[in-house]
Amino acid sequence: MRYLPLTQADRASMLETIGAGSVDDLYCDVPEGALLKEPVDLPHHLGEMQVERDMAKLAAKNMGTASAPSFLGAGAYRHHVPATVDYIIQRGEFLTAYTPYQPEIAQGTLQYLFEFQTQVASITNMDVANASMWDGATSCAEAVLMACRATRRKKAVLSGGLHPHYREVTETYCQYSDTQVAGRDGHPEHQATADQLDDLIDDQTACVVVQYPDVFGRLDDHTKLAEACHAKGALLVVVFTEAVAFGAIKSPGSFGADIVCGEGQSIGNALGYGGPYVGLFATTSKLVRQMPGRLCGETVDQDGKRGFVLTLSTREQHIRREKATSNICTNSGLCSLAFTVHMSLLGEDGYRKLAAINHERAVKTADALEGVAGVEVVNDSFFNEFTVKLSKPAAEVVEALVARGIMGGVPLSRLYPNRDDLGAFMLVAATETNTDEDIAALAAALKEVLA
Repeated sequence: MRYLPLTQADRASMLETIGAGSVDDLYCDVPEGALLKEPVDLPHHLGEMQVERDMAKLAAKNMGTASAPSFLGAGAYRHHVPATVDYIIQRGEFLTAYTPYQPEIAQGTLQYLFEFQTQVASITNMDVANASMWDGATSCAEAVLMACRATRRKKAVLSGGLHPHYREVTETYCQYSDTQVAGRDGHPEHQATADQLDDLIDDQTACVVVQYPDVFGRLDDHTKLAEACHAKGALLVVVFTEAVAFGAIKSPGSFGADIVCGEGQSIGNALGYGGPYVGLFATTSKLVRQMPGRLCGETVDQDGKRGFVLTLSTREQHIRREKATSNICTNSGLCSLAFTVHMSLLGEDGYRKLAAINHERAVKTADALEGVAGVEVVNDSFFNEFTVKLSKPAAEVVEALVARGIMGGVPLSRLYPNRDDLGAFMLVAATETNTDEDIAALAAALKEVLA
C-alpha cells in the first residue's frame, strides 16, 4: 500500500498557506530547460536476476579506472583505500547509523566525529572543524555564506584558480542570498596572485576565495592576500580538492586563512562516478558560532568518565529552523568515518609519507611528459597534479589515449566548455597508484598520438 496520507484538501490548504497556486509553482526557480516535458525513458520493472544482467552489461562498457592506467584528477583522485576501511564502515553499528538526533546516547558516532574534527583541524592548521559537509563544492558555497554572516557584507571575490564546478555551486547559492560575486577568469599560464585580486577587494567585500593547490595544480603562498583581505575587513577562504596535499605543502592556517574548506574524498573514499563524497570545513575560534553544521565536543559524565556531546548544532533540523546557519540535512557520516579510519591507519608519519610519494609520482610523470614532442608542462610548482599544453586539441588527444587503453587526463575544455583559449590544455594527476609502467605507457601513447 502506498503511504500517501495527505488528501487533496490537505494539499490545497498547504499551498494556500504558503501562497502557491499549485505544486508546479514550487519549482519556479528551476530553469525551464531543466524541466522534463515527459517521463524519463527508463525500462519498466524487471526481476532481480534480469536487473543484475542488464547492469553488468552497462558496467562492461566502462573502462574501469581500477584496471586502466589513469591520470585523471580535476577534483576527484584515485588513491589506494586499505581493506580495513571498508571492513570497519560496513559493520552494522556504523553502516545503519544515521545522524544523532538524540546525540548523547550515540557515543560511538559522536566519538568518531570528534576524532574526524580533530584530524581535519590538524591537517589544515585551523582552530576548529565541523562534523562534515556534503562535499567540497557545497562547503565552498557555505563558506561564502558564512563569511557574509560574519562580516555583514554581501560581496565575494572568487579567484580564477577556483574549480569551475565550485564556482558554479557558489554562484547558485549566492543568487538566492543577494550576494554579489566578483572575480576574473583563470588561465593556467597566468597565476591569480594577491596583487591581481587586490584591486577587487573593497569595503563591501565579505571574503576572497582561492583554491590551494588551484584548479590548474599550481601552488601559491597566500600570506600577502590574507593581509590584503584583513586590511579591508574581509575574510580569506581557502578551498582545496586534494586533502592528501597537506601532508607535504604549507597548511592554509599558517598563512592566515579564516575559513578552510574542500573535498575529503582522497582519504578513505574510493572514486564512485560522482560520489558520495565528504566536505571538510574548518575555521578559527572567533568564527565558530557562524560555522555551519555540527560540532562535537569532549566532556566527562557524572562518574568522571570520558564522554562526547553535541556541542554546537546550527542546523535547521534541530532547533534553529529558519535561523540555521545551513540547510544541509546530512553530514556524510559514513564517508567521514571512512576518512577517519584511513587517517588513523596512516598516522602523521604515514600521511606525510603518502604525500611525498604522490609528489614523487607527479614529478616523475611531468619529467616523462616534458620529453615528449608537442607537450609542454605549464606549471612551475605543483603537488600531484599539473597542466600540460599540447600541440593538438586536448579533447581529441584524450579520446585517442582512451582508445589505447589509457585515461590520460582531463581536457580543460571539459571544465570550461565556453573557453576556446583553453582547448590545448590538459590536467594530469598522478598518485601513489600510478606505477613506472603506467607513466611510461602514458608518455609512449602521447608520443604516438601527437606525432
